Amino acid sequence: MLNLRYRPVWIAASAVLVLGVVWGSLQTVFGGEVPQGFDKVEHFGTYLFLAVWFTGLIARPRWWMVAVTLLALGAAMETGQYVMQAGRTADVYDMAANAAGVTVGLLLATLLTGGWAQRIESWLR
Repeated sequence: MLNLRYRPVWIAASAVLVLGVVWGSLQTVFGGEVPQGFDKVEHFGTYLFLAVWFTGLIARPRWWMVAVTLLALGAAMETGQYVMQAGRTADVYDMAANAAGVTVGLLLATLLTGGWAQRIESWLR
């Protein structure tokens, strides 16, 4: 992790984000039918956001770990949906949308947003 003054806050926010994704991926109470293909946009956007978030907290030489971890999270959520058999369906195209989101998030971080947490902390001083 980058040398951040508010490290505990960033870690807590990260945990909340990941737990929110896990809950949203596995819960069956809320939601319902979405327009054809819109769930792929949700997957893409969620994993793009997570990639940008974590590349703001992690040093650039370790961004590959961000990518691997997010892809593993996506695969675990799809596996969880399959195993639960509770109204959620695992879909290889969801995983492809996750991977595309991570890829674009890493590209965006490389070009613009990487290390954003240090910039925010410098504004707060």
